[in-house]
Amino acid sequence: MLSGASIDVCYNGGELKSEMGRVVSGKPSAEDTPLDSSLRPRRLDDFTGQAGIKDNLSIAIAAAKGREEALDHVLLYGPPGLGKTTLAHIIAAEMGVNIRVTSGPAVERTGDLAAVLTNLHSHDVLFIDEIHRLNRAVEEVLYPAMEDFALDIIIGKGPGARSLRLNLPQFTLIGATTRFALLSPPLRDRFGAVYRLDFYDRASLETILKRSVRILEVPAEDGGLTEIARRARGTPRVANRLLKRVRDYAQVMADGVITEPVAVEALSRLEVDRIGLDEVDHKVLRAIIDKFNGGPVGLETIAAAISEEADTVMDVYEPYLLQLGFLERTPRGRLATPLAYEHLGLDYKKSPQPPLL
Repeated sequence: MLSGASIDVCYNGGELKSEMGRVVSGKPSAEDTPLDSSLRPRRLDDFTGQAGIKDNLSIAIAAAKGREEALDHVLLYGPPGLGKTTLAHIIAAEMGVNIRVTSGPAVERTGDLAAVLTNLHSHDVLFIDEIHRLNRAVEEVLYPAMEDFALDIIIGKGPGARSLRLNLPQFTLIGATTRFALLSPPLRDRFGAVYRLDFYDRASLETILKRSVRILEVPAEDGGLTEIARRARGTPRVANRLLKRVRDYAQVMADGVITEPVAVEALSRLEVDRIGLDEVDHKVLRAIIDKFNGGPVGLETIAAAISEEADTVMDVYEPYLLQLGFLERTPRGRLATPLAYEHLGLDYKKSPQPPLL
């Protein structure tokens, strides 16, 4: 429980995706819940990274508290695992108000949203994860709630139907999404502050890991934490998940201390290489290089070659490979770059591609 804020959770985690079982996935999993709750920062001062967002939020929070007003609506977007949910809880704690948590898929009907909104108290925070997945009819009800703090309800049906407007207390809506482009423009425009969370550098991840080992009371050397941070794909959730796995390995197979050799061996057993690629990432790259001479090759063909759905390849596997510069998207399909060949220990020798018919 956060100090200065109570939490009311009505969260339905949404549909599971194939990346949920990957140790390097930024998506939350059931096994992360106990770890996340114990390691999650409670205050802005404890939150590492995202310096620009922290500065802007601290000013906005101080100003809102000084005027005794609710904070402007906030939209947080970026890849999963970077701290959007954590920041929402921190904002509520810093404001000293309650937070109610739900998700876009969980709010199926307008009545569900009305029930949530009418139970809010003055200045409370409503956090909607995966807000891009809100039903359009539900979204329409949200517009006047955000702008005018009012809820329009239709009573009755047919010619006898009438509209009733209920006043709501001033509240702060915090939306989180990994798919900013899928948000409708009218909804985006109603947020007073929009922040993009970026991937963390290695130094920030090491700071996060040092805080985590202090909380978990795990003996660890700097070299071991550096090795975990190197393979965490710039994502705190992945870093803490890898720390948990390395801690277990150190306890069973070593003397309980996370050293650099222990971390390297543990992560190697998990098939996470030195830059955070796992077996699936290697499978994608190998398919493009070995079966299609490095590309260009179409998305559907890659998906068929590795027995996956095309959407999964595009949304789950490709982003990190693109970030590293290992893949290139072209009008003719996906290409493996020389960096991918170098990482896999292969010679970059491409034969000319036949023209498309």
